[in-house]
Amino acid sequence: MEEKQYLIDSLSINESWRVFRIMAEIVEGVEALSKIDNAVTFFGSARVKPDDIYYQKTEFLARLLVQNGFNVITGGGPGIMEAANKGASEAGGKSVGMNIKLPYEQRPNAYSNIHLEYKYFFVRKVMFVKYAVAYVIMPGGFGTMDEFFEALTLIQTKKIKPFPLILMGREYWQGLIDWLKNKMITEGKIDPADMELIQVVDEPEEAVKLIKKYVLV
Repeated sequence: MEEKQYLIDSLSINESWRVFRIMAEIVEGVEALSKIDNAVTFFGSARVKPDDIYYQKTEFLARLLVQNGFNVITGGGPGIMEAANKGASEAGGKSVGMNIKLPYEQRPNAYSNIHLEYKYFFVRKVMFVKYAVAYVIMPGGFGTMDEFFEALTLIQTKKIKPFPLILMGREYWQGLIDWLKNKMITEGKIDPADMELIQVVDEPEEAVKLIKKYVLV
């Protein structure tokens, strides 16, 4: 009985200390990111290589954004994240990489000049949305979709102020857009006006124009 109680007490202590670790991650993020103005957050596949067209468009877009008074935040890993950090840092902007500890794929890229590391996904996601003036979503997988729909839900439910949600790559995203219109709207799961929260573009210049229209820099 005493051994069982000891195990229960130990688990309770571990849970309490987890709260402090979560708080520490939040404090570190707030201290680092509150000093960064006009940050555009990029999402997209960690698996694309430098010869991929979306890697190249991401790098160019990040460079353009810095030249127009913006800074860049990414998940800090390879692929699209690396491309955005590279374009921003080489253009002389603040290039934030918020890396997450994962058993595979996620390793910090070499181009973030402000580096944060997270254990907890949800803390990292709070930082992404709290300090972004826009999201640019390149072709990606589950994580990309997760970030996109979370921001979309928060804006739709008015839990955060609206900001541009830009999907880049009409060919990649068209199937999703068609499904939202033909299935979700048709069956009354969302309102037609909800689609106005999403912008779809093909070229970096289009994305910069949309962001500048929303944000005065």
